[in-house]
Amino acid sequence: MSLTPRRAMWLIPVVLLVAWLGIGGTLGPYAGRLGEVSTNDQAAFLPRSAESTKVVAQQRAFQQAGTVPAIVVWTVDGGSTAGALRSTATRALASLAGTPGVVGRPSPALPSKDGKALEGVVQLRPDLGRKLPDAVDRVRTAAKAVPGATVAIAGPAASQADLGDAFAGIDGLLLGVALATVLVILLLVYRSVLLPFLIILGSVFALGLACAIVYVLADHGVVRVDGQVQGILSILVIGAATDYALLLSARFREELALSGDRFTAARSALRQSSGAIVASAGTVALGLLALLLSDLTNNRSLGPVGAIGVACAALSSLTFLPAVLVLLGRAAYWPAKPRPASGAGTGDGIWNRVAALVDRAPRKVWATALAGLIACAAFAPTLTAKGIPLSEIFVNDAPSVAAQETLGRHFPGGSGNPAVIIANADRVTQVTSAALKTDGVASAAAVTASGRPGGGEPRIVDGRVRVDVTLRSAADSDAAKATVARLRTAVHAVPGADALVGGYAAQQYDTRQTAVRDRTLIVPVVLAIILVILVGLLRSLVMPVLLVATVALNFLATLGISSLVFRHGFGFTGTDASVPLYGFVFLVALGVDYNIFLMSRVREESLRHGVRQGVLRGLVATGGVITSAGVVLAATFAALGVIPLAFLVQIAFIVAFGVLLDTLVVRSLLVPALVRDIGRRAWWPGALSRDPEDAPDPAPASGARGGERLEV
Repeated sequence: MSLTPRRAMWLIPVVLLVAWLGIGGTLGPYAGRLGEVSTNDQAAFLPRSAESTKVVAQQRAFQQAGTVPAIVVWTVDGGSTAGALRSTATRALASLAGTPGVVGRPSPALPSKDGKALEGVVQLRPDLGRKLPDAVDRVRTAAKAVPGATVAIAGPAASQADLGDAFAGIDGLLLGVALATVLVILLLVYRSVLLPFLIILGSVFALGLACAIVYVLADHGVVRVDGQVQGILSILVIGAATDYALLLSARFREELALSGDRFTAARSALRQSSGAIVASAGTVALGLLALLLSDLTNNRSLGPVGAIGVACAALSSLTFLPAVLVLLGRAAYWPAKPRPASGAGTGDGIWNRVAALVDRAPRKVWATALAGLIACAAFAPTLTAKGIPLSEIFVNDAPSVAAQETLGRHFPGGSGNPAVIIANADRVTQVTSAALKTDGVASAAAVTASGRPGGGEPRIVDGRVRVDVTLRSAADSDAAKATVARLRTAVHAVPGADALVGGYAAQQYDTRQTAVRDRTLIVPVVLAIILVILVGLLRSLVMPVLLVATVALNFLATLGISSLVFRHGFGFTGTDASVPLYGFVFLVALGVDYNIFLMSRVREESLRHGVRQGVLRGLVATGGVITSAGVVLAATFAALGVIPLAFLVQIAFIVAFGVLLDTLVVRSLLVPALVRDIGRRAWWPGALSRDPEDAPDPAPASGARGGERLEV
């Protein structure tokens, strides 16, 4: 029995709905399983070509590679002395030899110069993953066997264990907060019961599909995933899927009110919206893929992972949502009813008033907005992206931070976490001497056959030796990074030594230097990608340059405000080295998104009504939906703040504030006013640049097709 054309039209949305229900039911659980293939081992994310990374590779010969030190610090209670407890503490650590996760024999306990503390180091395996907190707990339990002392665990192992605890809620808490926030906003905007849940369901399906793909790639070693990448993926997919869904559902509502037929409305909505959505998704995805040029592994991982997420978000918005809108029709907007746009001359609604202001005084509008953005951008150079000190990595109190502070009060700042020199064995004396003469170095000694520095002949492996250098400053401090730079200069100058300097402080130094290099390379590439996409979409040269310049200014203004807020509001003394690059990629790509939504509609209206009317009608037609999308995206990124890590809090603020600034100022005022003032020349050399200006209209904005998007 053959299907009638009408029945065949119903078959397509039914098949799409069933397919997405299958995807959601089968792949949805992967949204909570990425933690199984993620790692928070920071050594896995070092710069590929950095000197400290080469040291890690050469340390394998000394059977020290990849170990994560847990630094045990005992503070002596009143009535005892460190010397009296030293042998007991050494035996307590020795009992850990051979236990799960421990590499080699722990170091003996060493007393501080003030006699009030002891220190010992236990090397742990780096591949423990979620079992690392248990290994740290075993170390703590063994160390508590020393009577008359208080125990704390510092060092990279303790920090990674606290990171694991911080990311423990990323699967449930972050996702729940983000979805709840989006749902509340959609209910308030649409005043509809069903549509917000449909949009949320589509974003959850997209996230499940994206996570399943990333899970397979991570499980096969194609990409690396850590808690930060995992959290950003969830937020990015939910935010992007919701934004695209808002654009499509608003256009469907508009077309349904005009035609009354759900199939006609769906075809028209897809035809008019798909170009902007695909261009928007392509802009963000390609911008993220530019991160593959980074020398930092976690940046390179975020590139394809984020691009996969955005592609899945666009796919869900262009297939699942149209299918359910066709099947439900007007019921999707219940209890509200789609109605035609407000008629010409009514002049009601906020976006009619904004358009009237832009039309009446465009030069005054763009000059005021530009001056405000430039004033904010003036503070951008004060944002110091030199890294976050260990004491500020966690927003809340963390045991590892308190332990590190205790360690620093009684021992040299770099104690237990040395800089590592690998050099030719026949130059070990000269290298050690050069290290000791370096400002900021507390001690230096070659590692012996026992695996500990000093006290015997150096251990020689393939003609190379290892020298451990204790720094006077904490390994995460700016002073330690400066000492590493001086240390490298000193040992590189030793003839024939072929010396390399690594260790935690060197890794942090190399990461910061690499981040600067990445920004210099990737920022122009992202701008070029966006320009090419905009030229193809808008068929103009002037307009793309104008849009890219405005979103770049928005980014600088956001950095300026962020610098003030981070320092005076949040109390951060530093910014993570990767934050400016992440902020640039997200803000510029997402900022161009909203301009794509606006200007594609402006171009459509200009072809019908002329350039001047096109700007005003496009602003009114898209004002509400783009503002709603901006608020949703800002709220979803703000949800990253529930994870108590400074890096994510900084990213959350920069993207959330920047998106709101772009949505409310750049896209709503600056861009429309500039285009209105420049006129048809803004579309040069396209066909619109040759059209005569349309005649003035006493009520230009109120007749815009689509009306005000906040009205249903």
